[in-house]
Amino acid sequence: TFYASRFHGRPTACGEPFDMHAFTAAHKTLPFHTIVRVRDPKTMKSVVVRINDRGPFLPGRVLDLSRAAAADLDMLDRGVLPVELEIISWGDGARCD
Repeated sequence: TFYASRFHGRPTACGEPFDMHAFTAAHKTLPFHTIVRVRDPKTMKSVVVRINDRGPFLPGRVLDLSRAAAADLDMLDRGVLPVELEIISWGDGARCD
């Protein structure tokens, strides 16, 4: 899934303001600053995002992408998309503020 304008400018769980135009994402457990490649297995399109928030909090959902990342995956109309995750580099988990 993705989140956008309603949260734009609000603090993320790591402390920085959410920017719907940045390539970031929320994950329940990955350390903050972890860099992840998110791939749509159907189209093979992918984006690279940095984990800076916690969520999603709905059953069956793994990741909430920023609007920019969701747009690059062509998922704005669909809202929910099955994806594959690849850890590029592990974050240090430090807060952003």
